[in-house]
Amino acid sequence: MRLIINLLLIVVCGILGYLLFDSIREPIAFNAEKDKRKTAVENRLKQIRQAQEMYRGVTGEFAPTFDTLNEVLQTGRFALVSVFGDPDDPNFTGEIRYDTTFVAASDSVKTVGINLDSLRYIPYTNSEVFDIQADTMTYQSTLVHVVEVGTRYNKFMGPYADERFARYDDSYDPTKIIKFGDMNKPNLAGNWEN
Repeated sequence: MRLIINLLLIVVCGILGYLLFDSIREPIAFNAEKDKRKTAVENRLKQIRQAQEMYRGVTGEFAPTFDTLNEVLQTGRFALVSVFGDPDDPNFTGEIRYDTTFVAASDSVKTVGINLDSLRYIPYTNSEVFDIQADTMTYQSTLVHVVEVGTRYNKFMGPYADERFARYDDSYDPTKIIKFGDMNKPNLAGNWEN
């Protein structure tokens, strides 16, 4: 009888030990995975922002779709204007000359290491694509171009996309959006940079 009670106590201790270990392991694993996945998404959003700025350098506006962004950055050209003389110097008496040269946008894209083929895809997903919007708006009596690119946390958090994980991080909300830009004002900042 004593042997059965001792074995039963050992089994209960083992179960309680496992539950204690699991209650410590889960928040650590969640926070590590959240940080890793969020950093990957932030880095991809920074690349998209850089590509959008290059697109604006070629066309003067932002790309409304990834297909348009891809096409222009593969075939478009940047205009580089060199100014000879100083047009702002009132004492300059020589001739002011402008020389324009064109550089392929694809060269700049390769130089900064952006892969246009995978740019649209959210890291840690099976071919999920970032939401992208671009338009013009009137801001302080001026027509400006605006862009917004982002996604919700629940798209890239995989098994941690459940609201129950918010108990490990008060700021975690799987329906929250991580993005750069704003359709309501000319702003290219990422909301993770605040």
